[in-house]
Amino acid sequence: MRKYLFILITSMLFVSPLSAQDNSLGFFVTSNGVGNGADLGGLSGADAYCKMLAEKVGAGDREWRAYLSTQGPNAVNARDRIGDGPWYNANGRLVGRDVDELHSYLTRMSMREAVAENGAIIPGGGYAPNRHDILTGSQQDGTAYPAGEDMTCNNWTSSDQGKARVGHHDRAAWGSAHDSRGCSQDALRSSGGDGLFYCFAAD
Repeated sequence: MRKYLFILITSMLFVSPLSAQDNSLGFFVTSNGVGNGADLGGLSGADAYCKMLAEKVGAGDREWRAYLSTQGPNAVNARDRIGDGPWYNANGRLVGRDVDELHSYLTRMSMREAVAENGAIIPGGGYAPNRHDILTGSQQDGTAYPAGEDMTCNNWTSSDQGKARVGHHDRAAWGSAHDSRGCSQDALRSSGGDGLFYCFAAD
């Protein structure tokens, strides 16, 4: 009996690295926006904001990237910024195994997956206030819109002129659902948003 008990305990203590699962925080929706509408300080400012929020919950040692596209010369696709996956939320729930799955019909984001950095629910449709409009500037496959019609509030530097493409964190169209009514904080809130965006660990 002692022999079998010893084997059981040691098998529990010494887990093979191949069988261990790393489900540490790798994805979240910002609990709050930067407070200046869609002016996030460009991609670098948005990335820094993701990292700051991650640091508050002990995950600041990872390389954090905002899920945002830009337009025009040297346009950036949001899907190319976020690493290879897999990504888990603050509650250990799998969000996507890789970039292709994340953008496939298999992925149906919900408020259970798209939680804040601290694991809190972000209010969606049916809540008051509703905060389910998430800034992305992206098409449904995670790519940038062609140059021309502004879909990124001047590449995330405007809280005045322009508009942004937003997704819904509580529905299938998590990456691209509709255009915002403007770039100011009030304009974003008027259609069910608050200047929030997705953050992914790219390492």
